[in-house]
Amino acid sequence: MKSRTVPVVVGWLALALMLAVLGGPRGEHVLGQTAAAPAVLDRTILPIRAPKVPPITEFDARNAKLPPRFEVKPPAGAPNVVIVLIDDLGFGATNTFGGPIATPTLDRLAKGGLRYNNFHTTALCSPTRAALKSGRNHHTCNMAFITEFATGFPGATGEIPDTVAPVAEILRLNGYSTAAFGKWHETAAWETSVSGPFDRWPTRQGFDKFYGFIGGETNQWAPFLFDGVTQVELPNDPDYHFMTDMTDKAVAWIKYQKALTPDKPFFTYFAPGATHAPHHVPKEWIARWKGKFDKGWDKVREETLARQIALGVVPKGTKLANKPEAIKNWDALSADEKRLFARQAEVFAAYLEYTDHEIGRVVQAIDDLGDLDNTLIFYIAGDNGASAEGGMNGMFNEYTYFNAVQENVADMLKHVDQWGGPETYPHMAAGWAVAFDTPFQWTKQVASSFGGTRNGLVVHWPKGIKAKDEIRTQFGHVIDVAPTILEAAKLPEPKMVDGTPQIPMQGQSLAYSFDDAKAKDRHVTQYFEISGNRAIYHDGWLAGTIHRAPWEIHPRRPLADDIWELYDVRSDFSLTNDLASKNPGKLKEMQALFLDEARKNSVLPIDDRTLERAIASIAGRPDLMEGRKSLTLAEGMTGMLENVFINVKNQSKTIAAEVEVPEGGGNGAILVQGGRFGGWALYVKDGVPAYDYNYLGLARTTIRAKKPLAAGKATIRFEFAYAGGGPGKGGKGTLFVNGEKVAEGTIDRTQPAMFSADETADVGIDLGTPVVEAIGSEAASRFNGKIPKVTVEVK
Repeated sequence: MKSRTVPVVVGWLALALMLAVLGGPRGEHVLGQTAAAPAVLDRTILPIRAPKVPPITEFDARNAKLPPRFEVKPPAGAPNVVIVLIDDLGFGATNTFGGPIATPTLDRLAKGGLRYNNFHTTALCSPTRAALKSGRNHHTCNMAFITEFATGFPGATGEIPDTVAPVAEILRLNGYSTAAFGKWHETAAWETSVSGPFDRWPTRQGFDKFYGFIGGETNQWAPFLFDGVTQVELPNDPDYHFMTDMTDKAVAWIKYQKALTPDKPFFTYFAPGATHAPHHVPKEWIARWKGKFDKGWDKVREETLARQIALGVVPKGTKLANKPEAIKNWDALSADEKRLFARQAEVFAAYLEYTDHEIGRVVQAIDDLGDLDNTLIFYIAGDNGASAEGGMNGMFNEYTYFNAVQENVADMLKHVDQWGGPETYPHMAAGWAVAFDTPFQWTKQVASSFGGTRNGLVVHWPKGIKAKDEIRTQFGHVIDVAPTILEAAKLPEPKMVDGTPQIPMQGQSLAYSFDDAKAKDRHVTQYFEISGNRAIYHDGWLAGTIHRAPWEIHPRRPLADDIWELYDVRSDFSLTNDLASKNPGKLKEMQALFLDEARKNSVLPIDDRTLERAIASIAGRPDLMEGRKSLTLAEGMTGMLENVFINVKNQSKTIAAEVEVPEGGGNGAILVQGGRFGGWALYVKDGVPAYDYNYLGLARTTIRAKKPLAAGKATIRFEFAYAGGGPGKGGKGTLFVNGEKVAEGTIDRTQPAMFSADETADVGIDLGTPVVEAIGSEAASRFNGKIPKVTVEVK
């Protein structure tokens, strides 16, 4: 039968192709021929509804007329769109805005476009990202703080609602290809497991393609990545770095789009983990900066302000704001402090320069395709001010900050030559954050100061902007970007998306300022609030209060007792002349306006809690493990972030693993959580079972049996009896094999609050960096036997 059927089928295919080429037996009804689609589409309701097609009554397809083909395309000439969002970068860092760090790609775009020196963010990452993509204020998006600190209050739940459809979804439903690369940090913490829901993952928030990390930060040498919703296996490459990897993926995606659909515009959201901690960068880039920060942060601030005035990015006569009182003068530091802190700045500068270089590869790829003229690029130099979360000394391991452990200079100096490499997870001293926020006083998290919210913006679009290498001074905010994109693409703001009525965008398009440097501001009122630090801008005035500094655990005073400041920013760019006592009437008016805006945007109640918000039950947010005292897993269950794994901190626990040991002996991870900079592991090395506790990479405890496991089935059990007496205490660990005690030991200290933002809990392998260096990580740590069952119990 087969020998006869195949030629017949092939014959019909050949005939069909011939008819397609010749136009049919009578030269009529060419295959694929369609009538023109309707000229006008209602783009205010998305997805765009297809027109009704009347029933076809013709019996024979040869005689039937094809109905008009319905296809959604963007308006003619709609530009490609690229948003570049750098992380934790202050206004005074880049040389494009007068800073000391070379950013040639930002320079290139600025010379061919516009620099905005009065553009603002929310002062924190998740809130800025939600506001940027939606065109609405961050509390309207339920993103009052980072996702991990969400609460049960409206405006702070960490769950982006369907009523604020992101610009990516609007563009996608209007015919754009869309992709996001890099950092996300907009998915509710309890929704980051394989169980979802995936509604707030990138591929359900408007992006056809996502390649990056889902949380707030990642180890750039060993990131935990997703391609869509699928975990990515890292290559076995000693030179691997995520910054280059994400750039490679973005360039390839853009080229692929233009190869297959050259007339279809794309939207690319390119959000590096840089320059957020950890400051990880290849050593050849660090070497370029050796000695360049030996002058110290005070001199860097002075030189930066001089350059800013010369460039015109700040007005003549702008004064340098005083440093916060906690920041020492550079001249008062010891020689060891200067040596360590200068190295920290060298690594940070290298990180930014390297990142800008990789962004340049994306820009050049678009240029090589001939598409740069009609690509609208927003290069946002920071999602908030530079980060002072490194405290007064900086950190060898950033997770010491989250566990309230103070690192000292002497210990960190031991790692000074490794700083920025895979052996470190570093952050810089707060003095550098203030310097890179020049000319302002404050930093990230401080929403009441332009040091926390003022970020440089460059807009480049040769086809749509006639002006070149000019500065724009109009007040702007991240919520203005989405409306600007829609106006540039000639798209209306939708009233309904996927069946959900939309809250109107709260931003104002910046397009009015593209070719009019003197255009009157359209964004005249903007509130700011992050964890009690709050302010209101209105028509050239700023009133705000410093409620808590980033390095302070507790607020300075009760909310009702906060001390407010008042500035006329039309004549006081750097906020150095507090007018609160001279103009109490204006201050009272501004405070009332703040409350009005707060009520309208779900800002109330103001939530200044810190440690309490880390605990889901107190904060009132969902917890995937709520009420659970045990969790049973098996081989293959990997990639469980800390917020979706049972909490083993500050209490007793038991781990019981059923394993099958191969002939020749077992090797590899059984169950691990965390990595090189904090975590624990139950594992087998050279056939011998053991348990390790890695305290912040600073101290390690190994409880190891003396004899190897026999081939075949075995039960390995580890019991930890917590000593109690508060969080972060130690306890006694005991290891059993088939019910027999084989080892015991004391673990002096444990991590009270956090193991990692991106290292995971894994069965049968240790993803990312190794908890136990002796067994390694990724493929090298894979257990060579079977693990049918492993149970974790807490008491």
